[in-house]
Order: sequence, then C-alpha cells, then structure tokens
Amino acid sequence: MSTRGHVSRLLMRGARAPRWLADSMENTGKILVTGAAGFLGPRVVLRLCAHGHRQIRCLVRDRNKLPRLQNVADQYPEARLEFCFGNLKSASDLTRALDGVDLVFHLAAAMKGTPADMFLDSVVASRNLLDAISDRKPMRVVLVSTFGVYGVSGLGRGALVNEQTPLEAHPERRDPYSHSKLAQEQLFWDYQRKHGFELVVVRPGVIYGPGGGQFSVRVGLNLFGVFLHLGGANQLPLTYVDNCAEAIVVAGSHPDATGQVYNVHDDGVVTSRQYLRAYKKNVRRIRSIRVPYPAMMLLSQAVEAYHRYSHGQMPAVFTPYKTAANWGGNRFDNSKLKSIGWKQLIGTEDALARTFQEFRAPAPPAGA
Repeated sequence: MSTRGHVSRLLMRGARAPRWLADSMENTGKILVTGAAGFLGPRVVLRLCAHGHRQIRCLVRDRNKLPRLQNVADQYPEARLEFCFGNLKSASDLTRALDGVDLVFHLAAAMKGTPADMFLDSVVASRNLLDAISDRKPMRVVLVSTFGVYGVSGLGRGALVNEQTPLEAHPERRDPYSHSKLAQEQLFWDYQRKHGFELVVVRPGVIYGPGGGQFSVRVGLNLFGVFLHLGGANQLPLTYVDNCAEAIVVAGSHPDATGQVYNVHDDGVVTSRQYLRAYKKNVRRIRSIRVPYPAMMLLSQAVEAYHRYSHGQMPAVFTPYKTAANWGGNRFDNSKLKSIGWKQLIGTEDALARTFQEFRAPAPPAGA
C-alpha cells in the first residue's frame, strides 16, 4: 500500500492528476462530501476517517485546492479516498459523483459575491444535487446550514437561540448569505417531504480556525481603516473548525438523527469584547471604536430613513432589522447536539491560541 493511501482518480475532461494521486483504485465510494476542499471540507473528511469510514468520495471544483486533502490521505493510509473533479451545476458531474453513494455531506455553498451569484452557487446548485438524488434509495443527506437562518431580530436582547427558534420570516431584510442559506435549507426540506430521503440539518454558528476569517460580523466591521466594535458583551456562538467537523460527522452518522436539526457551537463562552481583546493581544494591534448598541440602532434608523428619503440613492447598509439580527445579543444552546454524543475535541482556549498563532504568521509570497 502506498504511504498516501488508496486514492482513486475520478477526473473530468481529461485533467491530469497531481503526482500524489498516482495510486488508483476501483470506484467504490459510499460517502460523498461536497465542498471537500474548502475551509471546512478537509476537516470533515478527516473526522469521517477518524470515525472509521473508509470509502469517501470528495467532490472538488478547484483542483488547485486539492493539496488541502493530502494531509488526510497521509494520516489515514488505509482509507480509500476518491477525488471527483466537478461542479454541482453539471448534471453529468453529479451523476459521476453520486455513483454508488448512499450518504452525502453537503458543505458546498457561496460565502461571498453578488446576491445573484450566491443564490446560483447555493440554491440552484443544491437543486441540481437534489434532482440527482431524489430517486436514489436508501439515501441520507446531511446539510450544513447556518445560525443565520434564525429570525432573531424580534426576539429581544438576551433571548435563547435553540432548534425551536423560528426561522427568519423576512430574509430579504437580512444579508445575502443568510437569505441564500435559508432558501437552500427550505429547498432541502421541500424535496425531503416530496421524495422521502433521510435529511439531517446542522446549523453552525461562527466557524473559525486557521485558514478562516479573522473577524465575524458579530464582532464588528472594518470601515475606512477603523474597526467598529459592535458586538460589545454579546456571546459569540463560536465553533472551532475541527469541533464543527466532528459535530457534522456525529450528527450525520447517528441513527436517530433523521429529520432532526442540530445547532453547532462550542461549550466555551466567549464574548465579542473578549475576542477583540485577545486578538489585539495575540495577533496585532488595530484601531477600534466601540459603538454601543443603542447608538448603532439610532444610526441604523437614520440610515434607513435617508434611504427612503433619497429613493434608494443611499444604500441601506445599516437598518434596525439588520442591527438587531447581528448585534442584538443572544444566548445559545447546544444541548441537543451533546445528547447524541458530540464532545468538543479542542478546548476553546487552545482553539483560540492555535487560530491566533496562524493569524500572526506572515502571509506567504504570491505564487508560493
């Protein structure tokens, strides 16, 4: 056996495989992971291997990101990792990726871009996947959603967010990411009711770690070189990327998880203020201005009023609805996730230390 494990080639349109894909095997994968080469994907593949899964197919859109999965193959040489280069927008690519699969972890989604692009990559692409799996039985699908689908604007400060919290009733008044993810999740539930496959939904809070973003909007915004600290003493629903991946695999593999939703966040409670202070201490000093919630709400009301007065000439960047959703302040509950056996792999203090250490590292030179 190669030290890099059994790695098969599922290459589209005659693309050349990297050298480390030289060892090949027959196409016998049972688990498909979409978005496998993204920020979260390699950790999910790693945790699948750690839980004893050995036949895993990774759908990869950008072959330049494939080295992110190389470490997994090195750590688990006995695992049969397959790599399928393709796009969720292509029916033929999906047919190839789903061949022999009975469990799908759907991680692929647009994180940024225009609203149209985000709906195309998150909603339209997901519909293509659902069309491809609708008549395949047995089939279980694990959808990675987000806390952004909850309708928290009207809950009031300090309200508890759990799996029973109502979904967003006015997604058009939120940010494009939350809007597209809610549409995506609703699409999955609609298809599940129509076609009867097993569906498990996990809703992570703020996923962080090496390779991820440095600040969640829940902490604040960088505006003209000054960081506006808007989160104050609000709790952050942080989940370290490895802990989040573990939660996804535990929920997706649990026999009683069918039809269930699980919120994902770590046990350690970190406030927005604590995160910002730790960042300044351990990464770099940045200029920041604390904007209290009442002041931010007044500013949002003024911006929204002028938006209406100017007939849209000034964009409604801040509105009371968005302000309440992002910085109103909530508490969070992960007890349902823990009830099926999830445990935090990496403590919050250690996870923050690892993350800040990576943030301190100088960026590699272009082309490295």
